[in-house]
Amino acid sequence: MPRQNISSGTPWEPIVGYSRAVRIGNVITVSGTTATGPDGKIVGVGDLRAQTVQTIKNIEAALAKAGASLKDVVRTRIYVTNIAEWEKVGRAHGEFFGEIRPATSMVEVSKLIAPEMLVEIEADAIVGDS
Repeated sequence: MPRQNISSGTPWEPIVGYSRAVRIGNVITVSGTTATGPDGKIVGVGDLRAQTVQTIKNIEAALAKAGASLKDVVRTRIYVTNIAEWEKVGRAHGEFFGEIRPATSMVEVSKLIAPEMLVEIEADAIVGDS
């Protein structure tokens, strides 16, 4: 099966050697995604809910480039730097996925790649036959 690598255009992808998402057949895997805006800066510094919303919008954009949408997501993995604030992330996740209801997990990590990043989310999607 052909492989499609989807780039978000960030400078880190070639340095680290990864793609924002990879599609093989009807399976799409989206890398850990943060609240990076189009200008490369973090959206919602200090605001966990705003960062979660931006992160999911970034996942949605990567899925669109791969020919999918949020409705195709079957699994998310959420990494937060403060699990005590899980509800802010959970409610924002629910705004996008409340009807889709993918399998998910949320874990606390000691830190992400930049100190202003509060959440990182991965997603897996499966698109149906067209």
